[in-house]
Order: sequence, then structure tokens, then C-alpha cells
Amino acid sequence: MTGIVNVLLVIDAIIMIVFVLLQTGKSAGLSGAISGGAEQLFGKQKARGIDLVLHRGTVITGVLFFVLAFLSAYVLQ
Repeated sequence: MTGIVNVLLVIDAIIMIVFVLLQTGKSAGLSGAISGGAEQLFGKQKARGIDLVLHRGTVITGVLFFVLAFLSAYVLQ
């Protein structure tokens, strides 16, 4: 059982990395942060299309990662 959870944990981590890398950037880098990028950060721009799918996938895989890590560390050991 521990081996299955660890394999699922590695697969989930790889999928989460892919989701994060495929998302588009929200600001213009360091120059956007200095010249008012915080206005975009707290703005009410909603993700649409593929960005919404990637955002939701990242949240789901993040939650699943922590659940599997908890299972691996505390419940199965």
C-alpha cells in the first residue's frame, strides 16, 4: 500500500509541475512588479478557457498532493 501511495505521489507531482509550467504569466516580470503590477494582481480578471482548466487542475493536484503526502507520512508509517 505504501508503494502505491508513493507512486501516486510522484505522478501527481509531475502532473502539477506540468500544469504550473503551462500557465501564462500574470505580470510583466520584475518591471511589472515595480511599476504597478499589484494592480493586476488584485484586479478582478477571471481566467478563461484553457487558463481556467490549468488553474483548476493545479488546485486539484495540489490538494491531492498534500493528502497523499499526509497518507504517506502519518497514516501508512
